[in-house]
Amino acid sequence: MKTKAFNNRMHSLDESSYSKLQPCPPRYLCALCASAVNICENPAGTTGIQCSSFFGAKVGHAHRPRFGKAMATGIVGNSSRRFDNLFFPGMAVLILAAVFFGFARTYYLAGVFRAPLPNLLVHIHGAVFSAWILLLIAQTSLVAAGRVDLHRRLGLLMFGVACLMVILGLMAATDGLVRHFAPGEKGVGAKAFYAIPTVDMLVFATLIYFGFRERFNPAAHKRLMLIGTIMILDAAFIRWPIPAAWWDLQAAQMCCYVLLLLLVGYDLWSTGKIHRATLWASVFLIVLQQVRIPMGRTAIWQSFATWVQNLARSLR
Repeated sequence: MKTKAFNNRMHSLDESSYSKLQPCPPRYLCALCASAVNICENPAGTTGIQCSSFFGAKVGHAHRPRFGKAMATGIVGNSSRRFDNLFFPGMAVLILAAVFFGFARTYYLAGVFRAPLPNLLVHIHGAVFSAWILLLIAQTSLVAAGRVDLHRRLGLLMFGVACLMVILGLMAATDGLVRHFAPGEKGVGAKAFYAIPTVDMLVFATLIYFGFRERFNPAAHKRLMLIGTIMILDAAFIRWPIPAAWWDLQAAQMCCYVLLLLLVGYDLWSTGKIHRATLWASVFLIVLQQVRIPMGRTAIWQSFATWVQNLARSLR
């Protein structure tokens, strides 16, 4: 009886009532468009289903419910959350394993802060980046355990760590550029390589910013945070102890794309479509990864890297 009354109230909404719906925190996955939605109240007290905003979904857009769709939305939402609670923590653990495997010999098993790294800046850089991976596992685990309150509080710390990562990442890259100062082709190669960590930090910062902005849209938020982390994993993959000539930066990038394919496959399996955040963030990552190496060889980038190198050397 309650379900029937609920559906009757849903079908009684006119066009003016839909336009009055107010934004509300997402709670379910819409059975019609796979967007994060919630059952909310408009000013008149009638009930409707409304999408949260993300990349083309406008705040204030309400789905016109169809017969039987009201309960289906809740069912799809509950099922999707249950699968999310397995998939995203699993991806975080997989990322931790990839990072540990890549940096085990030179950092983790070498004593962490006692590891033979070039200087203190690189030590701090490694510690903060490691903290990010651990925070990613903690955050996905908190959501899976239903402790969203702690997840949101820890999220502020995680956003601060992300800002620190960008600063330290650029500083460590510049430090490496100065340490590898050399004339001729060797110097050109060092300046070209400087484009790789610089672009990594640009993409990471962009995706984490949008991820933080979409924190009230869980589906988009978790995907953007995950893809932002995948962007910086090529540094770990390229250090895997694989004694093969073909194991280079391109191979490391392909490992990143495998993780993206896992996310795409999960989207298709769980919702029947690729989420907007997955699609656009993945395209953004792949395009920037492919252009950073050619960009590093351009005259404009070489001039910029030379200027940064000379400035950093003068400040030492």
